[in-house]
Amino acid sequence: MELKKVELHLHLEGAAPPAFIRQLAHEKRMDISGIFDENGNYAYRDFWHFLQVYEAATSTLTRPEDYARLTRAVLSEAAEAGVIYAETFLSPDFCGGRDVSAWREYLQAMQEAAMEAERDFGITLRGIVTAIRHFGPEKARETALCAAETAGDWITGFGLAGDEQSGQPVDFKWSFDCAREAGLRLTAHAGEWGGPESVRAAWRDLGVERIGHGVRAIEDLRLVDELAEAGVVLEVCPGSNVALGLYPSWAQHPIARLRDRGVKVTVSTDDPPFFHTTMVREYEMLNRSFGWETEELNQLARTAAEAAFCDAATKDKILKKLENKDV
Repeated sequence: MELKKVELHLHLEGAAPPAFIRQLAHEKRMDISGIFDENGNYAYRDFWHFLQVYEAATSTLTRPEDYARLTRAVLSEAAEAGVIYAETFLSPDFCGGRDVSAWREYLQAMQEAAMEAERDFGITLRGIVTAIRHFGPEKARETALCAAETAGDWITGFGLAGDEQSGQPVDFKWSFDCAREAGLRLTAHAGEWGGPESVRAAWRDLGVERIGHGVRAIEDLRLVDELAEAGVVLEVCPGSNVALGLYPSWAQHPIARLRDRGVKVTVSTDDPPFFHTTMVREYEMLNRSFGWETEELNQLARTAAEAAFCDAATKDKILKKLENKDV
C-alpha cells in the first residue's frame, strides 16, 4: 500500500538486514553462522532464543562507523516501505558499554547517517535510549545517565526493553525519574510476555505515556478502559506478536478490539527481518484481517505522529506530510 507511514517501535539492531550482519561478520572474520537458517535468514526457536540471536547479531557492531552504516541501511528499507518518520530504540549497552564519552561517538555517527538519510530518502529519525531489562537495574542507571547527558532534539525519549520476566518495572524507577528530569519522554515494553498487570505496573510505577506492545491489556477490560481514558498510546507490533507465537494468527490479534474500545493504537515492525515483515506488510495484513481501509490506516499514522516524541516543529512537518501538504 502506497501510504505514508509513521513508525514508533523499531529496534535499530533488530532491523539490521541479515545480509548486512553477515557482511560485517565477514569483514571482521567473526563466525556467527549459527544464527542463520539455510536461506540466510535469522533463526531462533522462541522469544528467549531470539534475544540470544539478537545479541549475537549485535556483536558484529563494534564501532561508530558500523552503526552509521546500519542506520543508513535501516532507513533506506523503511523509506522504501513509505515510512516518513521513525523512532528507534538505541542501547548504550551495545554502543560503547554505557560509557558516556564512547556513547557520544556512536550517537554522532548515527545522527549524521540519519541526516544523510533524511536528505536522500525523505525519512526523519529520532532516537529513544533504551535500557535492557534483563541486564538489571544498576546497568539501567548507567544507561539513563547516558540518555540524560545527550537528551535534546535528536535523543527525545527513554525506554525499557528486553525480557519482561526479569524483575519488576518499579526496579527501574530511578532510571526513569532521571530521564524524565532530563526532559525525555517515556515508554516501556510491557504486555507482551507479561500479562495485563505488567502494563498497569509500567504505567503506574514508571509514569510512561506510551507502552511498547501492551496488547495483553485486552485480558483486563477495566485496564483497557483506563488506558483509553488516560490517552496512553500502545506501540503495537502485530507481525512480531504472531511470528513469536503470542497469538496464533492475525485474525486473533487484539489490535482491532483495543482500537474499538477507544485505545490509541499505532503499528510498527519491531525487528522486521527477524519477523519477515515490513510496514507495507503490516498494513496489508491489517486490511486483510480486519478490513481496515485507507481511512483507518491513515488514522494509525496520524495517531503515531501525534504521539511522537519529537519537537513541535518536526511533528507539525510530519503531520503536514501525512495530509499531503507541501512543507
